[in-house]
Amino acid sequence: MIGLWVALLVGAYLLGAIPFGLLVARRAAHVDVRTVGSGNIGATNVARAAGKKVAAVVLLLDMAKGFAPALVARLLLPEPWWSGAVGFAAFVGHCFPIYLRFRGGKGVATALGVSLALVPLAALAGAVVYTAVYKAFRVSSLGSLSGALVATTVAFVSAPSPAWAWAVVAMVAVIFARHGGNIRRLVRREESKV
Repeated sequence: MIGLWVALLVGAYLLGAIPFGLLVARRAAHVDVRTVGSGNIGATNVARAAGKKVAAVVLLLDMAKGFAPALVARLLLPEPWWSGAVGFAAFVGHCFPIYLRFRGGKGVATALGVSLALVPLAALAGAVVYTAVYKAFRVSSLGSLSGALVATTVAFVSAPSPAWAWAVVAMVAVIFARHGGNIRRLVRREESKV
């Protein structure tokens, strides 16, 4: 069982590390998203570089690469901490991809996918809050951070295992750390709208 867990950890990281934002935008719009806007490979910057339809594809792919390994681990591994770690490995892959010298995205979509597999109510609550805040203010980072906070709260209330709630907390902590610049711009009211 330990061997299966290690294989799933490594596989989850390598899957999570696939830079769909870079690949899809390059294919669809012939643009390197790392040279546009924030330089991030996530769906928000893809929307700036290649349009919202391309960004929607990237969003779904980034979610899927978190959802799939977490769900497989949940089904195959008996210990919730193991599947939580596998989901987190996919998330880490997106944020620190070996294919791009560990310079990846901020992890929101991939975290959403992991949460959907492990704590669905937390994922849905986070998505609803993101959508509401984004529609109200047109600032993606504010929606992401607000949704992440709500997801954390709901995870502790609804998670079938504390291990999965803590996996959500760990992802949210990294998301906030990677949004440091956005948070500073939000405080100064300088964050750009999308």
